[in-house]
Amino acid sequence: MAEASRENILPVILCGGSGTRLWPASRESMPKQFTPLVDPETSTFQATVRRVADGSVFARPTVIASAESRFIVAEQLAQARIAADILLEPERRDSAAAVAVAALHGARLGPETVVLVMAADHVIEDSAAFTQAAQQAAIGARLGQIMTLGITPTRAATEYGYIRTGEAIPGAPDLHRVARFVEKPDAAGAERLIGEGALWNSGYFLFRADVMIAELEAHAPQVLEAARGALAKAATDLDFIRLEASAFAQAPKTSIDYAVMERTTRAGVLKVSFAWSDVGTWDAVWQVLERDAHGNAVRGRVELVETTGSLVHSEGDGLTTVVGLDDVVVVSTPDAVLVAAKAHSGKVKDLVGVLREKAHPEADAHRRIYRPWGWYQRIDIGERFQVKRIMVTPGGRLSLQKHFHRAEHWVVVKGTAEVTLNEQILLVHENEAVYLPIGSMHRLTNPGKIPLELIEVQVGSYTGEDDIIRVEDVYGR
Repeated sequence: MAEASRENILPVILCGGSGTRLWPASRESMPKQFTPLVDPETSTFQATVRRVADGSVFARPTVIASAESRFIVAEQLAQARIAADILLEPERRDSAAAVAVAALHGARLGPETVVLVMAADHVIEDSAAFTQAAQQAAIGARLGQIMTLGITPTRAATEYGYIRTGEAIPGAPDLHRVARFVEKPDAAGAERLIGEGALWNSGYFLFRADVMIAELEAHAPQVLEAARGALAKAATDLDFIRLEASAFAQAPKTSIDYAVMERTTRAGVLKVSFAWSDVGTWDAVWQVLERDAHGNAVRGRVELVETTGSLVHSEGDGLTTVVGLDDVVVVSTPDAVLVAAKAHSGKVKDLVGVLREKAHPEADAHRRIYRPWGWYQRIDIGERFQVKRIMVTPGGRLSLQKHFHRAEHWVVVKGTAEVTLNEQILLVHENEAVYLPIGSMHRLTNPGKIPLELIEVQVGSYTGEDDIIRVEDVYGR
């Protein structure tokens, strides 16, 4: 772990969510934090990392992510030109285990290291105000409080929890103790809470590492023990740190709110007024996007007629059109379309559950599947064939592999491919092809400086992804 000043705040970014309420743009194979939903050029994860890039205030960031998303994290960090420590969770155990790992990880810099735990999928436009708030809340953290940022409400939101503030913290008059955390209310409850001065619970936490460890020991010792064992037995894999699976699995599956924050006497809050959203639903996305004179927010190729107050999100080359509808969400992707009343957009998660029950592959997988070397996208599939478009990044290398049930034809359409075919190594240029017989040992590498694109035609009795026998893989899969 990189050295940092004792005064620097250690930012820890949690990337574990799947964002099912933002289906079909967000799915298990590419969750919302890695998808450019708000800024067409930048994911919320990249925006979050850049928000804590000021080396005079923040230490080198740490990212805690699922093992499945490790290469997406690494690629997006590289695109943002930001270095970070990447810790991999072998399975989801909710936020308490992740925060315990963050506290123990921070303690390696020193027991009084101030750790900032933040989600990867929130939208904050005013980075300077956020940095100032983090510095101010860190004062309370250094005094032994577990601080959170309380957002000044702009509406009677029912999708957020609330914080009732208490007395001022001695020595820090702008900081207050938390009188009570309030679960997500109904509409009337939200109105009442706002009238009483309650704040939205942002889910951001700042604490001294030793304080959080002590509170976990007191209120959630099983979580702490599991995190401690997982970190102590962690293994380095390429640029990642893999938490040990069997120890991590012993952590009870619970949130840090329930495990510690609702029980501790050290909870503090800083009231902030910058614009903030967790973009948890399509309605929330609509609220943060720029809207036209009719209240519509659009992304991609979209045309509207007599439509108001709506969000229309179109991916790919297809044209999405809407006529005569109000307050709706329309999301069109190459393989799935969602149409919903904006007021009911939170129920998209229930829809995904139905899709999973009925084994629709679109529930979790995009047509474009990302891999550490690039991506592939299915173009067509039939009884004895499948056609894919493949992109390999410069320097990218697929595993050395073979198939028992299919042969493959590769046609290069851009760049140059280095193809290993049994004992041969071939260079295949644009508009050239190579044939890979059933059972042949083969590998694809991009030796060039531009992305390699090719069309793969598979022919055989079975074309599933599990007909891959990997003999060697530089990515450790």
